[in-house]
Amino acid sequence: MRTPTRRGLIVTGASALAAPALFTSSSRAQGAFPNKPIRIVVPYPAGGQTDGIARVYGEYLGRKLGTSVVVENKGGAGGTIGVAEVKRAPPDGYTILCTISSSLIQNRVTVKDLPYDPEKDFTYLAMTTSLGGPVVAAEKTGATNLKQFLEYAKKVDKLNFGAYGPGSTPQMLIETMARQYGFKVEVVQYRGEAAMFADVAAQALDGAAGSPAGAASVIGSGKGRAIAMMGDRLPAFPGVETMVEQGAVGGFYETRAFAVFAVPAATPKDVVKKLSDTLFEAGTDEKVKALMANYLIVGPLDFEATNKVFQRDTRIMLQVMKEIGIKAE
Repeated sequence: MRTPTRRGLIVTGASALAAPALFTSSSRAQGAFPNKPIRIVVPYPAGGQTDGIARVYGEYLGRKLGTSVVVENKGGAGGTIGVAEVKRAPPDGYTILCTISSSLIQNRVTVKDLPYDPEKDFTYLAMTTSLGGPVVAAEKTGATNLKQFLEYAKKVDKLNFGAYGPGSTPQMLIETMARQYGFKVEVVQYRGEAAMFADVAAQALDGAAGSPAGAASVIGSGKGRAIAMMGDRLPAFPGVETMVEQGAVGGFYETRAFAVFAVPAATPKDVVKKLSDTLFEAGTDEKVKALMANYLIVGPLDFEATNKVFQRDTRIMLQVMKEIGIKAE
């Protein structure tokens, strides 16, 4: 697997993502493709992490391919609106999807009559993956590591744990842990991380899991403690071991949240290769490196690695969702 060199943590302002989502080059690339603007559809609102990834990679595509690249945000219905729009687009390489794992994996279980087939309707070009995120225990638990948190979980009648949507990583994490270690849990769903971690700080929840940025406030206040890391260790939490390092066993703990670029399945192979290769090469760009370091994500993975990870994570995540009984509401 080829992976561009990882840089250290770089903090950049969110304002860098607020620039107009139109990227141009002074000269047109030679050859049949591309000879008109390319659009990248993001099925989530502007300003978020997926939008930021699409913008910085879009800028690189525009520069390298000598065309204009426009980022369009088509949010709604858990990402299904934007994903379905790309499915219906002409398979010519001029409409690219940039989305996250939940719209392509979890939505198969949580959304009735999903208007697209993630296996058949798309060709996946390149992928970025997260390093991981903290599992946070509320101060009242007294836990400073996974073992102590599990001891607390087995003492209470039912552990209250926060998540941000059916099938989200925090829900699958805690329900997998409950089955593996033998305790009862009630998953409390939120619309986002801010309210969830606010309730951890208020001691209304026993714990939650999410992004480093989302958890920073509660950890900084001392009202919550990072007891383990989903995924890899993070520079911001050097003393916190991963779930696997603390004895957690199972395929789920090896998965990572990802963002992936895709085109309609019937897109010509030469166009797929040009787009995939260019997106992979973007990993050497300084702007791309800075954004990736800021978001604590790695990659991009090349075409072969992208499709291998997609298939592996799909198999594992769907199996976990089946085991814990997640269904469409």
